[in-house]
Amino acid sequence: MSEIRIVVFTDARGWHEKHLESAFLGVGANLHFVSLSQCRFTDHTDFGGLTIPGLKNALPQGVFVRSISAGTFEQVTLRLGFLHALAAMSVPVMNSASVIERTVDKSMTSHLLQKEQVATVPSWTCESRESATQQLEMLLSEGKKVVLKPLFGSRGRGLRLIESTDHLPGPEEVNHVYYLQEYIPSKDRYWRDWRVMVVDGKAICAMERRSDQWITNRAQGAQCLPTKLDFEPQQLAERAADAVGADYAGVDLICTKEGKWLVLEVNGVPAWQGLQAVSEVNIAGQFADKMVKMTFLGNFST
Repeated sequence: MSEIRIVVFTDARGWHEKHLESAFLGVGANLHFVSLSQCRFTDHTDFGGLTIPGLKNALPQGVFVRSISAGTFEQVTLRLGFLHALAAMSVPVMNSASVIERTVDKSMTSHLLQKEQVATVPSWTCESRESATQQLEMLLSEGKKVVLKPLFGSRGRGLRLIESTDHLPGPEEVNHVYYLQEYIPSKDRYWRDWRVMVVDGKAICAMERRSDQWITNRAQGAQCLPTKLDFEPQQLAERAADAVGADYAGVDLICTKEGKWLVLEVNGVPAWQGLQAVSEVNIAGQFADKMVKMTFLGNFST
């Protein structure tokens, strides 16, 4: 067990990395923290020309993707390409590049959820302001509001509540892509959603995020509260993670006034500091167990 070499791709050495290091040490794995921006493709024939700093021209036995830093389109493509190459060399990658591509793109996540008939908040994606305006006008005529989200956004940044066609920004402000999601009103004075961590197909823990305003991300000041979910939302979160093929995922759920559970988003590279603070489950330990299972059984996403 002590010979297991696991690479954690990350650009930080903070709280998450500390917990991963402790958890993986507990299963006998030796972690190497590396930024994907430091990896290279070379002309060497050994290991398919993949070079990972600190491994001395060797391949890891498994890879855990903690983060992929922002960059130019070319930089991000190269980093994802490196993950694809590792999988092609039979290195288990958690989560795979394909899963990250599916989940970082909210429109693809929505498509896959609908394709697999997983109950999700209605959404629409288009490139033109005219098309977005037509959809918005129809929803407004039905007494509904719309949330405009960045296609690649996270942590609640860049969200806009659209209550009039006059509020719809120009294409340059949204990088020429409009991702619209129906606004789900609150049941009372608080706005709530739920973050569920799914690992290896099972919902292992959850928290309620409660806020005095409609954006319920912890990064935007929402309160994290411990919670235990009933069978229906647990199953919904598990089905959502399965729909995108994730080995682990942070699934965000919301409940309508009528009591219907819906998937808001699926995060393929989720943070879990807030969730860990209100959960007795060792989340990093669950990740380590799954990674070791993948390493020895070769059971990994492609």
